[in-house]
Amino acid sequence: MTERYDAAQIQVLKGLEGVRRRPAMYVGDTGVRGLHHLVVEIVDNSIDEAMAGVCKNITVTLLDPNKVRIEDDGRGIPVDTHPELGISGLEVVMTVLHAGAKFSGKVYTISGGLHGVGSSVVNALSEWMEVEVHRDGDIHVQSYKKGEPTGPIKIKGKTKKQGTITTFIPDPVIFKKTTFNTDIIATRLREVAYLNPELTIKLVDTVKNTEQVFHYKKGIVDFLSYLDQGRTRLHRPLYIKDSRNGVEVEMAMEYTDSFSEHIVTFVNMINTHEGGTHLAGFKAALTKTLNDGLRKSSMNKAKKEVDLTGEDVREGLTAVVSIKMKTPQFEGQTKTKLGNSELRGLVESVISEGLSENFDNQPRILNLILQKATSAARSREAARKARDLERKKSLLSSDALPGKLADCSSDNPDECELFIVEGNSAGGSAKQGRDRRFQAVLALRGKILNVEKSGLNKILANEQVKAIIASVGTGFGADSFDASNVRYSKIIIMADADVDGSHIRTLILTLLYRHMYELIENGLVYIAQPPLYKTRYGKKESYLFTDEELETYRKGVSNKSHLEVQRFKGLGEMNPEQLWETTMNPENRILKKVSVADGAEADRVFSILMGTEVEPRREFIEKNAQFVENLDI
Repeated sequence: MTERYDAAQIQVLKGLEGVRRRPAMYVGDTGVRGLHHLVVEIVDNSIDEAMAGVCKNITVTLLDPNKVRIEDDGRGIPVDTHPELGISGLEVVMTVLHAGAKFSGKVYTISGGLHGVGSSVVNALSEWMEVEVHRDGDIHVQSYKKGEPTGPIKIKGKTKKQGTITTFIPDPVIFKKTTFNTDIIATRLREVAYLNPELTIKLVDTVKNTEQVFHYKKGIVDFLSYLDQGRTRLHRPLYIKDSRNGVEVEMAMEYTDSFSEHIVTFVNMINTHEGGTHLAGFKAALTKTLNDGLRKSSMNKAKKEVDLTGEDVREGLTAVVSIKMKTPQFEGQTKTKLGNSELRGLVESVISEGLSENFDNQPRILNLILQKATSAARSREAARKARDLERKKSLLSSDALPGKLADCSSDNPDECELFIVEGNSAGGSAKQGRDRRFQAVLALRGKILNVEKSGLNKILANEQVKAIIASVGTGFGADSFDASNVRYSKIIIMADADVDGSHIRTLILTLLYRHMYELIENGLVYIAQPPLYKTRYGKKESYLFTDEELETYRKGVSNKSHLEVQRFKGLGEMNPEQLWETTMNPENRILKKVSVADGAEADRVFSILMGTEVEPRREFIEKNAQFVENLDI
């Protein structure tokens, strides 16, 4: 090393420069998630005003594809001069990290934003921002550029309203894309409205000329109805709300005919996607209470007693758990997991007592849930035996991998990839066209089972499902899945670009999402995009992937009568060389990574599309038909 290392090399970043240097530390990443987290941070400030009882309305307006405005009718950010810094309270909040009124606990008893960095971080990562404060009869306004004020705070008029209006444009230097998605924003606003029945939230999209209003009188009980679209509900919701040691615990739950569980948790209206101690307390209470109920029930008196596992009692469960407390300890600024150790016991106690009271008053619901849980236990035991049998078969055979799998020669998972292909002809072309060194091909014959409507024992009896599980190598289900045993760094679903192909992709994705979710969470699952068209113009051949590409190509051709266009109906129509060049060659192919921006919404959509209820699926199709591309009739 030639560089000197002394005190002169130690940099001190001033103001918000550190945020711009390391934005992912504050908003998670600089992709879609981080971009929309900017909106969440500002909205959460308005939500804190709502939790303080001083805000009833929030409006989020998309003014341009990359310009958003958030308005509330709270108290308005203070604009008087800060006694220590000598600048307005507004400028302190917007330009100084770890500045806010939430540290003392006097202004905000309960809040989600406890680090005092939200507004200033959004400001730092914005190309332009303007904040307008309606307070004490005056309209105060200040503008900023990349976190720096463009001038002092000014009064631009009189007002009878109060509140804060924040408008900003994300910095394209920081974010890969700066176009907002109203669906992603709507998900957060909808959640907040469910959690605060007194609050009305509007989402206005001036680009698409749409307006959505979120207001739910029954709160999280209404949230269950939204989450369980596509499922048959087995009983009316159970609801618990109690306070203990300064902590408010609110819970609503119901069982459906689904075979999957779905629990959504919140702390101070912040969605804790990764759960935490409050989730652990809820799960422990549910398992204990139902096992106590089973021991007292006539269902178990004449039989050998069994202990229901957590997996058994949560099959078909949909629940919303919301905690409000003074000092939550979140893991990281993006607040995805609660760490307060004392919360587990507190939540477990509140939920246990609440459930026992509900079941005493509604024994029919208890019996119904116990029937569901014991059925799950029998299915789990049958699935365990099926797995053990398959393991024994594998141990006795010379090769534990399925015969349908044409594996690659490399045994290094980091460089290996698996193509899951449906059909003999497509599978044959893929096997011949692949690079055998690092590409494996699993050829499925026929559509796999819809796991959304099936129990574990039935799922594990399906040949296609067993082939996928064996090929991937991770095992299957909560008690045996191990992501560290995955045999490939990419699991690529390669299906035809038609209706049947879309159905096959959805069936495979449902399997992976419901029972091997970590593969998606770890970014290992991809969708291959085969071309739709092959064109020939003179001696030149081209492959085009969308109708738009074909239309653009047509416009660039001078003599259209000499243009030959072939539309591929399926992968089997391509010879091995064509399939390799267009869809499997890492240098040319297009792969779409499967990710989940919002778990609750993904769960709901899977239930609607793949569940038992027809009417929600019909409504979903009617609503989204206008967005369908490449429709194959």
